[in-house]
Amino acid sequence: MNLHEFQAKKILAGYGVPVPDGGPAETAAAAERVARGLAGKRYVVKAQVHAGGRGRAGGIKIVDSASAVGKAASELLGQTLVTEQTGPEGRRVRAVYVEEAVKSERDIYIGVLVDRQAGKVSLIGSVEGGEDIEARAAAKPGIIKTLLVNADGGAAKGAYEEFAKKLDLTGALAKKAASLFQGLIKAFVQIDASLIEINPLAVTPGRELLALDVKMVLDDNALFRHADFREMHEKDELDPVEMEAQANQINYVRMDGDIGVVVNGAGLALATHDMLSDAGGSPANFMDIRTTASSLDIAAGFDLLLTNPNVEAVLVNVHGGGMQRCDTIAEGIGISMKRSDCSVPIVLRFAGNNADYGRNLLGNYGISYVEARDMRDAVERVIALVRSEAA
Repeated sequence: MNLHEFQAKKILAGYGVPVPDGGPAETAAAAERVARGLAGKRYVVKAQVHAGGRGRAGGIKIVDSASAVGKAASELLGQTLVTEQTGPEGRRVRAVYVEEAVKSERDIYIGVLVDRQAGKVSLIGSVEGGEDIEARAAAKPGIIKTLLVNADGGAAKGAYEEFAKKLDLTGALAKKAASLFQGLIKAFVQIDASLIEINPLAVTPGRELLALDVKMVLDDNALFRHADFREMHEKDELDPVEMEAQANQINYVRMDGDIGVVVNGAGLALATHDMLSDAGGSPANFMDIRTTASSLDIAAGFDLLLTNPNVEAVLVNVHGGGMQRCDTIAEGIGISMKRSDCSVPIVLRFAGNNADYGRNLLGNYGISYVEARDMRDAVERVIALVRSEAA
C-alpha cells in the first residue's frame, strides 16, 4: 500500500524524524491557507500522486508568497501528471502538499527495506541524494552504503553513528543522524512497512537534518494490525481490476501480453512468467491464487481473464498443496466459464493434491483443455496456441 508524501511525513514525525512544516490541501484556497499558517517566506507546492519523478514532470513548484501558492495549487489540482513511473496514462492530482521551502547545503539518500537473503532490516544510504539516485547507484554501486539491523530494530552499540560517518556526517550531525536512523528503523518495524525512502535528507545551513521528501510503502497483508491506516488507502489511485482481485483472495497485476496466467503461489507464478518470456510468450497478467481463496473467489479471478480482450489463450499451472487443492481451482474455472459467453483455449498443467480429481471436474463441466505433461510442455503448448490463433 503506497502512501502519499504528506501521510508518510506525518507518520515519521511521530517517530522523531524531522520534517519541514506543512500540510495537505485539496483546493487552491485551502493551499493558500496552509501557506499563511507557515512561518517561512518561500513555499513548495507538491502534487500528491503515487509516483516518483514529480519534479521533472512539473509536479513540484517553488513560490515566494501565499497567494502564489494558491495559484500554483490551482494549476496542479485536477491535472493529469505523467512521470516515468506513472506510464503514459499518468495520475490525476487530487491533492497538493504545501510546506516551507528549505535551503539545503547537501542532499543525502536514505532508505530502509528488508534484506530477504540476510533475514534482516537493511538501512541503506548515499552521500549523493536527489533525483536519479537509481541510475547513479547502478552506474556507481559503491555510492550505496548498507547497515544490516536485526528484525526487532536492534543494532550494535555505535552502529548508527558509524553508518552516519560513512555518509560524511560527523560530530553533532552524526549524533542527530543516529537518532534519526533509530526512529526510522523503529517506524519501519512497528508500522509493517516494506519500504521507506527519504530522498533527499537535507543538511541545512543551520546544521540540521530534514526529510524533504518521503516515499513509504506498507505491507497490505499487515493492515489488520493497523486499522488507522486503512483509511489512507487511495482507492482512486488503485487499479479497479486489481482491487476486485484482492477482494477475492487473489494477487493480480495486469500486463500487456496475450497469454492469461492462472497460478497458485507467487514463486511458481514468477517461474511461469520467466519460462513464458524465455520461450517468446507474453503474459497478460500476474495471478497468484492465495491459499484462502474459495472456488467462487477463483471464479471471480478467472472472470478477469475472460473479460480481457487481449487474452488469446490461458495457461493454468497449478501445484495442489495441503491448503489449495487442484479440484478447488478446477471448480472455480468451471463456474467462471459456465456463466460466461466467452471461451478461450486452455492449456492445463495440474500436479499435486487432487490433480486427477481436478481434471475430472473440468471434464464434468464440459470444458475442453489441452493437457500438458510438465511446465515446459505447458509453456510450449500455450505459445503454439496463441501463434495459431494469430495466424
